[in-house]
Amino acid sequence: MGASVAYHLARRGVTRTVLVEREPLLGAGSTGRNAGGVRHQFSTPENVQLSIESIRAIERFRDEVGGEADFHQDGYLFLLSAPESVETFRQSVAVQRRLGVDVAWLDAGEAASLAPGLRTDGVLAATFCPRDGIADPGGVTLGFAKAAQAAGVSIERETEVTGVRVAGGRVAGVETTRGSIATPMVVNAAGPHARGIARMVGLEVPVDPFRRHIFIAQRPPGAGPWDVPTSRIMVIDFDSTFYFHREGAGVLFGMGEPGERSTFDLTVQWDFLERVTPVAARRLPALADAPIARAWTGLYETTPDGNPIIGASRDLGGFFLITGFSGHGFQHSPAAGRALADVMTGRDPGLSLTPFALDRFAAPAVGERHVV
Repeated sequence: MGASVAYHLARRGVTRTVLVEREPLLGAGSTGRNAGGVRHQFSTPENVQLSIESIRAIERFRDEVGGEADFHQDGYLFLLSAPESVETFRQSVAVQRRLGVDVAWLDAGEAASLAPGLRTDGVLAATFCPRDGIADPGGVTLGFAKAAQAAGVSIERETEVTGVRVAGGRVAGVETTRGSIATPMVVNAAGPHARGIARMVGLEVPVDPFRRHIFIAQRPPGAGPWDVPTSRIMVIDFDSTFYFHREGAGVLFGMGEPGERSTFDLTVQWDFLERVTPVAARRLPALADAPIARAWTGLYETTPDGNPIIGASRDLGGFFLITGFSGHGFQHSPAAGRALADVMTGRDPGLSLTPFALDRFAAPAVGERHVV
Protein backbone atom coordinates (compact mmCIF):
# COMPACT_ATOMS: atom_id res chain seq x y z
CA MET A 1 0.00 0.00 0.00
CA GLY A 2 2.80 2.42 0.84
CA ALA A 3 4.59 1.78 -2.45
CA SER A 4 1.35 2.16 -4.41
CA VAL A 5 0.45 5.47 -2.74
CA ALA A 6 3.98 6.80 -3.30
CA TYR A 7 3.82 5.81 -6.97
CA HIS A 8 0.42 7.40 -7.56
CA LEU A 9 1.38 10.58 -5.71
CA ALA A 10 4.45 10.83 -7.95
CA ARG A 11 2.23 10.51 -11.03
CA ARG A 12 0.28 13.50 -9.72
CA GLY A 13 3.46 15.53 -9.34
CA VAL A 14 3.96 14.97 -5.61
CA THR A 15 7.54 13.71 -5.54
CA ARG A 16 8.79 15.16 -2.24
CA THR A 17 7.63 11.98 -0.58
CA VAL A 18 9.47 9.61 1.76
CA LEU A 19 8.51 5.94 1.95
CA VAL A 20 9.66 4.60 5.33
CA GLU A 21 10.28 0.86 5.66
CA ARG A 22 11.33 -0.80 8.91
CA GLU A 23 12.76 -3.92 7.26
CA PRO A 24 15.89 -4.21 5.05
CA LEU A 25 13.71 -5.01 2.03
CA LEU A 26 10.31 -3.81 0.82
CA GLY A 27 7.53 -6.36 1.00
CA ALA A 28 9.23 -8.38 3.74
CA GLY A 29 6.14 -8.34 5.98
CA SER A 30 2.62 -9.49 5.16
CA THR A 31 3.02 -8.60 1.48
CA GLY A 32 5.79 -11.10 0.93
CA ARG A 33 4.03 -13.82 2.90
CA ASN A 34 0.68 -13.99 1.14
CA ALA A 35 -0.60 -16.43 -1.47
CA GLY A 36 -0.81 -13.82 -4.25
CA GLY A 37 -4.49 -14.27 -5.04
CA VAL A 38 -6.26 -11.66 -7.14
CA ARG A 39 -10.04 -11.85 -7.59
CA HIS A 40 -13.18 -10.01 -8.63
CA GLN A 41 -15.41 -12.15 -6.44
CA PHE A 42 -16.33 -9.92 -3.50
CA SER A 43 -19.71 -9.19 -1.96
CA THR A 44 -19.75 -5.37 -1.79
CA PRO A 45 -19.88 -3.14 -4.89
CA GLU A 46 -16.99 -1.03 -3.64
CA ASN A 47 -14.67 -4.02 -3.24
CA VAL A 48 -15.67 -5.32 -6.67
CA GLN A 49 -14.85 -1.90 -8.12
CA LEU A 50 -11.44 -1.95 -6.42
CA SER A 51 -10.89 -5.39 -7.97
CA ILE A 52 -11.92 -4.33 -11.47
CA GLU A 53 -9.50 -1.41 -11.49
CA SER A 54 -6.69 -3.31 -9.76
CA ILE A 55 -6.87 -6.34 -12.03
CA ARG A 56 -6.80 -4.13 -15.11
CA ALA A 57 -3.71 -2.43 -13.68
CA ILE A 58 -1.99 -5.75 -12.93
CA GLU A 59 -2.78 -6.98 -16.45
CA ARG A 60 -0.98 -3.92 -17.86
CA PHE A 61 1.62 -3.65 -15.10
CA ARG A 62 4.75 -4.13 -17.18
CA ASP A 63 3.77 -1.49 -19.73
CA GLU A 64 2.31 1.10 -17.37
CA VAL A 65 4.41 0.76 -14.21
CA GLY A 66 7.37 -1.42 -15.09
CA GLY A 67 8.51 -4.64 -13.48
CA GLU A 68 6.93 -8.05 -13.57
CA ALA A 69 3.62 -8.87 -11.92
CA ASP A 70 3.86 -12.52 -13.09
CA PHE A 71 0.07 -12.65 -13.40
CA HIS A 72 -1.49 -16.05 -14.20
CA GLN A 73 -5.21 -15.70 -14.89
CA ASP A 74 -6.38 -19.27 -14.43
CA GLY A 75 -9.38 -18.23 -12.38
CA TYR A 76 -10.84 -18.51 -8.89
CA LEU A 77 -13.22 -21.35 -8.11
CA PHE A 78 -15.38 -21.01 -4.98
CA LEU A 79 -17.01 -24.21 -3.70
CA LEU A 80 -20.24 -23.72 -1.71
CA SER A 81 -21.50 -26.49 0.58
CA ALA A 82 -24.01 -24.70 2.83
CA PRO A 83 -27.41 -23.36 1.71
CA GLU A 84 -26.72 -20.00 3.36
CA SER A 85 -23.45 -19.70 1.41
CA VAL A 86 -25.27 -20.44 -1.82
CA GLU A 87 -27.75 -17.63 -1.12
CA THR A 88 -24.97 -15.20 -0.15
CA PHE A 89 -23.05 -15.94 -3.34
CA ARG A 90 -26.19 -15.59 -5.48
CA GLN A 91 -26.51 -12.05 -4.22
CA SER A 92 -22.80 -11.39 -4.70
CA VAL A 93 -22.75 -12.77 -8.25
CA ALA A 94 -25.64 -10.44 -9.10
CA VAL A 95 -23.54 -7.50 -7.84
CA GLN A 96 -20.48 -8.66 -9.77
CA ARG A 97 -22.40 -9.18 -13.03
CA ARG A 98 -24.13 -5.81 -12.66
CA LEU A 99 -20.66 -4.25 -12.60
CA GLY A 100 -19.62 -6.14 -15.74
CA VAL A 101 -17.68 -9.03 -14.22
CA ASP A 102 -17.91 -12.37 -16.05
CA VAL A 103 -18.73 -14.85 -13.28
CA ALA A 104 -20.11 -18.33 -13.99
CA TRP A 105 -22.53 -20.20 -11.74
CA LEU A 106 -21.63 -23.92 -11.75
CA ASP A 107 -22.82 -27.22 -10.38
CA ALA A 108 -20.48 -29.65 -8.61
CA GLY A 109 -19.65 -31.60 -11.76
CA GLU A 110 -18.75 -28.50 -13.72
CA ALA A 111 -16.58 -27.33 -10.85
CA ALA A 112 -14.73 -30.66 -10.70
CA SER A 113 -13.97 -30.50 -14.42
CA LEU A 114 -12.03 -27.25 -13.96
CA ALA A 115 -9.55 -28.65 -11.43
CA PRO A 116 -8.27 -32.21 -12.02
CA GLY A 117 -8.02 -34.16 -8.78
CA LEU A 118 -10.66 -32.05 -7.03
CA ARG A 119 -13.40 -33.83 -5.08
CA THR A 120 -16.71 -32.00 -4.84
CA ASP A 121 -18.60 -34.24 -2.41
CA GLY A 122 -21.28 -32.18 -0.66
CA VAL A 123 -20.80 -29.17 -2.93
CA LEU A 124 -24.16 -27.56 -3.74
CA ALA A 125 -22.89 -24.95 -6.20
CA ALA A 126 -19.75 -23.11 -7.26
CA THR A 127 -18.71 -19.83 -8.86
CA PHE A 128 -15.85 -19.24 -11.27
CA CYS A 129 -14.31 -16.10 -12.73
CA PRO A 130 -11.69 -16.76 -15.45
CA ARG A 131 -9.99 -13.36 -15.10
CA ASP A 132 -9.11 -13.98 -11.46
CA GLY A 133 -5.70 -15.45 -10.75
CA ILE A 134 -2.33 -15.41 -9.01
CA ALA A 135 0.23 -12.58 -9.18
CA ASP A 136 3.58 -11.85 -7.56
CA PRO A 137 3.27 -9.53 -4.53
CA GLY A 138 7.01 -8.83 -4.49
CA GLY A 139 7.10 -7.92 -8.17
CA VAL A 140 4.18 -5.53 -7.86
CA THR A 141 5.62 -3.87 -4.76
CA LEU A 142 9.06 -3.39 -6.32
CA GLY A 143 7.50 -2.16 -9.55
CA PHE A 144 5.62 0.59 -7.74
CA ALA A 145 8.64 1.44 -5.60
CA LYS A 146 11.16 1.64 -8.44
CA ALA A 147 8.85 3.78 -10.57
CA ALA A 148 8.22 6.11 -7.62
CA GLN A 149 11.94 6.32 -6.86
CA ALA A 150 12.72 7.12 -10.49
CA ALA A 151 10.29 10.05 -10.22
CA GLY A 152 12.11 11.43 -7.17
CA VAL A 153 10.49 9.68 -4.21
CA SER A 154 12.90 8.74 -1.38
CA ILE A 155 12.79 5.25 0.08
CA GLU A 156 14.32 4.79 3.54
CA ARG A 157 14.81 1.12 4.47
CA GLU A 158 15.81 -0.19 7.90
CA THR A 159 14.11 2.89 9.33
CA GLU A 160 11.49 2.56 12.04
CA VAL A 161 8.91 5.22 12.87
CA THR A 162 9.11 6.04 16.58
CA GLY A 163 6.67 8.95 16.75
CA VAL A 164 4.49 11.40 14.83
CA ARG A 165 4.65 15.09 15.72
CA VAL A 166 1.42 17.07 15.93
CA ALA A 167 1.04 20.85 16.10
CA GLY A 168 -2.08 22.98 15.88
CA GLY A 169 -4.38 20.02 15.30
CA ARG A 170 -2.51 18.59 12.35
CA VAL A 171 0.52 16.49 11.47
CA ALA A 172 3.87 18.31 11.64
CA GLY A 173 6.45 15.57 11.23
CA VAL A 174 7.64 12.03 11.80
CA GLU A 175 10.34 10.80 14.16
CA THR A 176 12.37 7.79 13.04
CA THR A 177 15.37 5.80 14.17
CA ARG A 178 17.36 7.75 11.56
CA GLY A 179 16.14 11.23 12.39
CA SER A 180 13.19 13.57 11.89
CA ILE A 181 11.16 14.22 8.77
CA ALA A 182 9.16 17.44 8.62
CA THR A 183 5.89 16.87 6.75
CA PRO A 184 2.30 18.16 6.71
CA MET A 185 0.97 14.74 5.67
CA VAL A 186 1.45 11.19 6.92
CA VAL A 187 0.01 8.00 5.42
CA ASN A 188 -0.45 5.11 7.83
CA ALA A 189 0.16 2.10 5.58
CA ALA A 190 1.59 -0.05 8.37
CA GLY A 191 -0.66 -3.07 7.79
CA PRO A 192 -0.97 -5.17 10.95
CA HIS A 193 0.96 -2.48 12.86
CA ALA A 194 -1.47 0.31 11.88
CA ARG A 195 -3.06 0.44 15.33
CA GLY A 196 0.31 1.18 16.92
CA ILE A 197 1.12 3.98 14.46
CA ALA A 198 -2.32 5.55 14.97
CA ARG A 199 -1.89 5.54 18.74
CA MET A 200 1.16 7.76 18.27
CA VAL A 201 -1.29 10.56 17.40
CA GLY A 202 -4.02 9.56 19.83
CA LEU A 203 -6.26 7.76 17.35
CA GLU A 204 -7.80 4.35 17.86
CA VAL A 205 -7.80 2.29 14.66
CA PRO A 206 -9.53 -1.12 14.92
CA VAL A 207 -6.95 -3.17 12.99
CA ASP A 208 -5.74 -6.40 14.58
CA PRO A 209 -3.22 -9.00 13.32
CA PHE A 210 -4.26 -12.63 12.87
CA ARG A 211 -1.79 -15.36 11.94
CA ARG A 212 -2.48 -17.44 8.85
CA HIS A 213 -0.49 -20.49 7.75
CA ILE A 214 0.63 -21.43 4.26
CA PHE A 215 2.02 -24.86 3.37
CA ILE A 216 3.71 -26.07 0.20
CA ALA A 217 3.17 -29.77 -0.54
CA GLN A 218 5.33 -31.69 -2.99
CA ARG A 219 4.79 -34.85 -4.97
CA PRO A 220 5.53 -37.94 -2.86
CA PRO A 221 8.88 -39.53 -3.83
CA GLY A 222 8.49 -42.52 -6.11
CA ALA A 223 4.79 -41.91 -6.63
CA GLY A 224 3.08 -42.22 -9.98
CA PRO A 225 1.19 -39.38 -11.66
CA TRP A 226 0.17 -36.72 -9.13
CA ASP A 227 -3.54 -36.02 -9.46
CA VAL A 228 -3.51 -32.24 -8.99
CA PRO A 229 -4.42 -29.34 -11.31
CA THR A 230 -1.79 -28.39 -13.89
CA SER A 231 -2.96 -24.77 -14.02
CA ARG A 232 -2.74 -22.23 -11.19
CA ILE A 233 -6.49 -22.14 -10.64
CA MET A 234 -7.27 -21.00 -7.06
CA VAL A 235 -9.80 -23.31 -5.43
CA ILE A 236 -11.51 -22.13 -2.23
CA ASP A 237 -13.78 -24.36 -0.16
CA PHE A 238 -15.69 -21.41 1.22
CA ASP A 239 -17.35 -22.99 4.24
CA SER A 240 -14.12 -24.49 5.61
CA THR A 241 -11.92 -21.64 4.20
CA PHE A 242 -9.50 -24.28 2.86
CA TYR A 243 -7.82 -23.16 -0.37
CA PHE A 244 -5.11 -24.36 -2.74
CA HIS A 245 -3.35 -23.59 -6.00
CA ARG A 246 -0.33 -24.88 -7.89
CA GLU A 247 2.94 -23.25 -6.93
CA GLY A 248 5.72 -24.38 -9.26
CA ALA A 249 6.03 -28.15 -8.98
CA GLY A 250 4.12 -28.18 -5.69
CA VAL A 251 0.73 -27.21 -4.31
CA LEU A 252 0.26 -24.23 -1.99
CA PHE A 253 -2.56 -24.56 0.53
CA GLY A 254 -3.89 -23.04 3.71
CA MET A 255 -6.98 -22.54 5.84
CA GLY A 256 -8.31 -20.17 8.46
CA GLU A 257 -8.30 -21.31 12.08
CA PRO A 258 -11.64 -21.09 13.92
CA GLY A 259 -11.35 -19.23 17.19
CA GLU A 260 -7.92 -17.81 16.37
CA ARG A 261 -6.66 -14.99 18.56
CA SER A 262 -4.93 -11.80 17.55
CA THR A 263 -1.13 -12.13 17.61
CA PHE A 264 2.09 -10.88 16.07
CA ASP A 265 3.66 -14.33 16.54
CA LEU A 266 4.84 -15.73 13.19
CA THR A 267 5.88 -19.14 14.50
CA VAL A 268 4.58 -22.04 12.40
CA GLN A 269 2.23 -24.15 14.52
CA TRP A 270 2.75 -27.64 13.15
CA ASP A 271 -0.15 -29.07 15.14
CA PHE A 272 -2.41 -26.85 13.00
CA LEU A 273 -1.34 -28.90 9.96
CA GLU A 274 -2.98 -31.90 11.58
CA ARG A 275 -6.29 -30.04 11.54
CA VAL A 276 -5.87 -28.86 7.96
CA THR A 277 -4.86 -32.23 6.49
CA PRO A 278 -8.27 -33.98 6.77
CA VAL A 279 -9.98 -31.04 5.05
CA ALA A 280 -7.26 -30.91 2.40
CA ALA A 281 -7.48 -34.66 1.75
CA ARG A 282 -11.26 -34.48 1.38
CA ARG A 283 -11.08 -31.83 -1.33
CA LEU A 284 -7.76 -32.77 -3.00
CA PRO A 285 -6.93 -36.40 -2.09
CA ALA A 286 -3.44 -36.09 -3.60
CA LEU A 287 -2.51 -33.99 -0.57
CA ALA A 288 -3.26 -36.77 1.92
CA ASP A 289 0.24 -38.29 1.83
CA ALA A 290 2.17 -35.45 0.23
CA PRO A 291 5.24 -34.29 2.19
CA ILE A 292 5.47 -30.63 3.17
CA ALA A 293 8.40 -28.89 1.49
CA ARG A 294 7.92 -25.48 3.11
CA ALA A 295 5.65 -23.68 5.54
CA TRP A 296 5.37 -20.12 6.78
CA THR A 297 2.93 -17.73 8.39
CA GLY A 298 1.79 -14.21 7.67
CA LEU A 299 -0.54 -11.72 9.29
CA TYR A 300 -4.00 -10.67 8.18
CA GLU A 301 -4.58 -7.01 9.10
CA THR A 302 -8.21 -7.39 10.04
CA THR A 303 -11.01 -4.92 10.76
CA PRO A 304 -14.32 -5.80 12.49
CA ASP A 305 -16.29 -5.71 9.22
CA GLY A 306 -13.65 -7.12 6.84
CA ASN A 307 -13.41 -3.87 4.90
CA PRO A 308 -10.30 -1.69 4.71
CA ILE A 309 -9.80 1.81 6.08
CA ILE A 310 -9.00 4.26 3.28
CA GLY A 311 -9.04 8.04 3.61
CA ALA A 312 -8.33 10.99 5.84
CA SER A 313 -8.77 11.15 9.59
CA ARG A 314 -11.49 13.64 10.56
CA ASP A 315 -9.83 14.22 13.93
CA LEU A 316 -6.30 15.07 12.80
CA GLY A 317 -5.42 17.15 9.76
CA GLY A 318 -2.90 15.60 7.38
CA PHE A 319 -3.24 12.06 8.76
CA PHE A 320 -4.34 9.46 6.18
CA LEU A 321 -4.94 5.73 6.44
CA ILE A 322 -4.77 2.84 4.01
CA THR A 323 -4.87 -0.35 6.03
CA GLY A 324 -7.08 -3.14 7.41
CA PHE A 325 -7.70 -5.01 4.15
CA SER A 326 -8.46 -8.27 5.97
CA GLY A 327 -6.52 -10.55 3.66
CA HIS A 328 -7.16 -8.84 0.31
CA GLY A 329 -4.74 -5.93 0.51
CA PHE A 330 -2.14 -6.92 -2.07
CA GLN A 331 -4.71 -7.45 -4.79
CA HIS A 332 -6.41 -4.09 -4.14
CA SER A 333 -3.20 -2.07 -3.83
CA PRO A 334 -3.28 -0.55 -7.36
CA ALA A 335 -6.78 0.94 -7.03
CA ALA A 336 -6.64 1.73 -3.32
CA GLY A 337 -3.30 3.54 -3.66
CA ARG A 338 -4.62 5.50 -6.63
CA ALA A 339 -7.81 6.47 -4.78
CA LEU A 340 -5.95 7.69 -1.69
CA ALA A 341 -3.49 9.67 -3.83
CA ASP A 342 -6.49 11.39 -5.41
CA VAL A 343 -7.95 12.23 -1.99
CA MET A 344 -4.62 13.61 -0.81
CA THR A 345 -4.28 15.84 -3.87
CA GLY A 346 -7.88 17.11 -3.78
CA ARG A 347 -9.17 15.02 -6.67
CA ASP A 348 -12.34 12.98 -6.97
CA PRO A 349 -11.34 9.33 -6.41
CA GLY A 350 -14.13 8.20 -8.73
CA LEU A 351 -15.63 5.70 -6.28
CA SER A 352 -17.30 5.95 -2.92
CA LEU A 353 -14.89 5.62 0.00
CA THR A 354 -17.69 5.96 2.56
CA PRO A 355 -17.71 2.20 3.37
CA PHE A 356 -13.98 2.52 4.09
CA ALA A 357 -14.11 5.58 6.38
CA LEU A 358 -12.55 5.28 9.83
CA ASP A 359 -15.62 6.70 11.57
CA ARG A 360 -17.93 3.98 10.21
CA PHE A 361 -17.23 1.79 13.24
CA ALA A 362 -19.33 4.07 15.46
CA ALA A 363 -22.42 2.28 14.11
CA PRO A 364 -23.05 -1.22 12.70
CA ALA A 365 -21.92 -1.45 9.08
CA VAL A 366 -22.41 -3.96 6.28
CA GLY A 367 -19.03 -5.52 5.70
CA GLU A 368 -17.31 -7.80 3.22
CA ARG A 369 -18.78 -11.32 3.37
CA HIS A 370 -16.16 -13.08 1.25
CA VAL A 371 -13.17 -12.89 3.57
CA VAL A 372 -11.30 -16.20 3.50
